[in-house]
Amino acid sequence: MQVKIPTRGKIYSFNEGNSVYFHPPVTNYLNSIKFPPSGKAPYSARYIGSMVADVHRTLLYGGIFGYPGDKKSKNGKLRLLYEAFPMAYLTEQVWAPRM
Repeated sequence: MQVKIPTRGKIYSFNEGNSVYFHPPVTNYLNSIKFPPSGKAPYSARYIGSMVADVHRTLLYGGIFGYPGDKKSKNGKLRLLYEAFPMAYLTEQVWAPRM
């Protein structure tokens, strides 16, 4: 099976339960995709809480996955070695053919 990420998705996946701790640029970005200028469709929130499941959905349907550092967790909570690096590798494999 060949997977290719759609150019634009309709779903964003952030843990908005932590939004009180988000830095203003993250909050501003999320507001811009939830409340876009008239004529543009907003993104819908879907958050499972498992990076693998959320990234898997993003790979299949497009969209945005984010787990930013915030005021409470300065560097975020994703472990580079066995979470971020493997998912980044997979994402790169399905995105690279378009570059």
